[in-house]
Amino acid sequence: MRRESRGANKVTLRHKSREFAMQMLFQWDLSPQDPAKLEAKFWRAAKAADSTRTFANKLFEGAAGDVAALDEFIVKHADNWRIERLAAIDKAVLRLAIHELREGETPFKVILNEAVDLAKKFSSEESGAFVNGILDTVHKSLPKK
Repeated sequence: MRRESRGANKVTLRHKSREFAMQMLFQWDLSPQDPAKLEAKFWRAAKAADSTRTFANKLFEGAAGDVAALDEFIVKHADNWRIERLAAIDKAVLRLAIHELREGETPFKVILNEAVDLAKKFSSEESGAFVNGILDTVHKSLPKK
C-alpha cells in the first residue's frame, strides 16, 4: 500500500477546487445564469472527486452570491482601475480570493499564494503582481478575527 501524506493530498484537492471555482466564476461573469445550471454544465465536462466538487461549488456559489460586495472591495482597492477594465480572469481570481478572505476559514498566505498562482497560470505574470497588491490591501482593510 502506498503511503501518502493526507495533508499534501488535501492541499492539492483544495488547489484544484479553487481552480474549478475560478473557472466557473469566469464563465458566470461572461454568461450570467443560475449558478446551479452553470455548475451542472461545468461538471459534465470537468472530472473531479466529490470532495473537490463540493468545495469548488461552495466557493463558486459563495462568490457569485456576493459579487456586488466583492466588486466593491475590488474597486476600492484597485487604484485607478474601473471594474469594467479588469480582465475577466483577474476579476474571477479576485472575487474568489476576497470571498475566501471574508469567510475567514483559510489563512491569508494560502489564499494569497493560490490567487497569485491562478492569476499567473490563467492570465499573465503581471496579473500575479496586480492580484497580490490588491489582496494585500484588502486583507489589511478587513477587521482582524
